[in-house]
Amino acid sequence: MPRSWRPDGSVEGPDGASKEIRPARPPSWRADGAIPGAPSDVPQGVQLFPRTDRAADAALVDGLALDDPDAAAAFVRRFQGAVFGLAVSITRDRALAEDVSQEVFVRAWRAAASYDVRRASVLTWLLTITRNAAIDAVRARRQAPTDAEVLEQLVDATLRPPDPEELALRGVDGERAARRLMEIPPEQARAVVLAAVGGLTAKEVGEHEGVPVGTAKTRIRTGLMRVRQAMEDERG
Repeated sequence: MPRSWRPDGSVEGPDGASKEIRPARPPSWRADGAIPGAPSDVPQGVQLFPRTDRAADAALVDGLALDDPDAAAAFVRRFQGAVFGLAVSITRDRALAEDVSQEVFVRAWRAAASYDVRRASVLTWLLTITRNAAIDAVRARRQAPTDAEVLEQLVDATLRPPDPEELALRGVDGERAARRLMEIPPEQARAVVLAAVGGLTAKEVGEHEGVPVGTAKTRIRTGLMRVRQAMEDERG
């Protein structure tokens, strides 16, 4: 199992040997907020998650457990956008979300041998790890101890609109899509992140949020429309 992701993209194994495996990176945001190849009906700056069957994803986890560098690299490429998207939606801090993403893939590698495809899809398993890692990161940044209930409330509130001074201080003005997600109702923002970035179906979003599938569909559709319209208005 790896002990740490190195800045050069390698992983240090238990024996201290360096393995050339690329660490988690956030989606490739172009200066104009667009993603190459993204369909026109999806807001620019929103990373789509390609869906595959569970067996193919589980095979990547099997390779991860066997310390296969090719499987590890493919695993990171496959899930890095979903992991970073959820991490940034919880932390509301791009730099912190990058750190969380790094930690998530280390945790996934360590837990790969215990993954059970019968209990959850790889994506659901990995997003659970991401959520927990993001909460840990938020907790670590707080000066005072916080109980679990308060942290749950904090996660629920992560996509509420911050004030302009907070945005300026955190330097996220350039992150157009992330900013627009913060400007729409939090329940819609979470639905967009889970669906467009995390790749969950409307049914899965509904189960995650505890709402009927029809409500989940409405939140996804309305949220995407609002983000797209806001970004079009910004471009003028």
